[in-house]
Amino acid sequence: MTAVSFAPAGPFSLAASSRFLECFTPASHQRAADELLRLAFPADDGTSVVAATVRQDPGTGGGPGMVRAECTVDPGAPAPAEAATAGAAADQVVRAQLARILSLDVDGTGFPALAADPVVAGLMADHPGLRPVCFHSPYEAAAWAVIGNRIRMTQAAAIKAGIARRHGPRVHLAGRTLHAFPTPAVLRTVRHVPGLTDVKIQRLHSLAEAALDGQLDAARLRALPADHALAELRALPGIGPFSAELVLIRGAGHPDVFPRHEPRVHRAVAAAYGLGAPAAADVARLADVADGWRPYRSWVATLLRVRAQDTPRTG
Repeated sequence: MTAVSFAPAGPFSLAASSRFLECFTPASHQRAADELLRLAFPADDGTSVVAATVRQDPGTGGGPGMVRAECTVDPGAPAPAEAATAGAAADQVVRAQLARILSLDVDGTGFPALAADPVVAGLMADHPGLRPVCFHSPYEAAAWAVIGNRIRMTQAAAIKAGIARRHGPRVHLAGRTLHAFPTPAVLRTVRHVPGLTDVKIQRLHSLAEAALDGQLDAARLRALPADHALAELRALPGIGPFSAELVLIRGAGHPDVFPRHEPRVHRAVAAAYGLGAPAAADVARLADVADGWRPYRSWVATLLRVRAQDTPRTG
């Protein structure tokens, strides 16, 4: 077991992250009474599986408390040479992935300054310390995009959970049992999934291969200019403009991309800034508004999305 800790740079609340996951359908997350966040996921190496319990210390002096995690890694079936070179390097990879999932790999010290914008100030007040909680990897985000295409989100979540139960590893973690999504090496061998068409299964195989080939590496995607990364992602089977943004923002954890293909966010921006309903269709105008959120455009868009899902629609 490996113990890792993170000192959040800027506001951060693990409790807010857990509440966010409760409402995030793909996560199928149930909040625990002991306030531990339990995670089980395929590691970025494509073969290992990580199990982690995460907690946060009480803050002192108005700042966020340390975030501490205990992690175990099932290496799958590594070659002898890989096993000999694991250890500290593997621990660092897992640490980096866990930080990315919780958006703790981003320096958020400049985020409170955006409160000069009254809209953003209201979002921060409503959801103090909330940062985007990402998919475990771009690979898992892309798989979700393919599974969920043209079906209800709840149906897609049930299918994804079924894949994890049937083909992913079972992890016993602090009194609970979790089923991690299968690694790319396993997913590419799956031939039948109840509820999925053969075309979707073929696309999942292609995404698994892309992950193993490094095309879905989070660090590489974030290092590219956003437009280039999105173009690469759109070239993958089953990944359109909306899904490409999902993979980059919520899979790779890019903190500063305005989603140009997410109508729910567009409606939320238009409503929050009093632009009128027709402005929701003017993406260029909305992107200009979002320029004021740099370098945290993804973060503010997430807060707007959370507000939108918390607000009942009328009419």
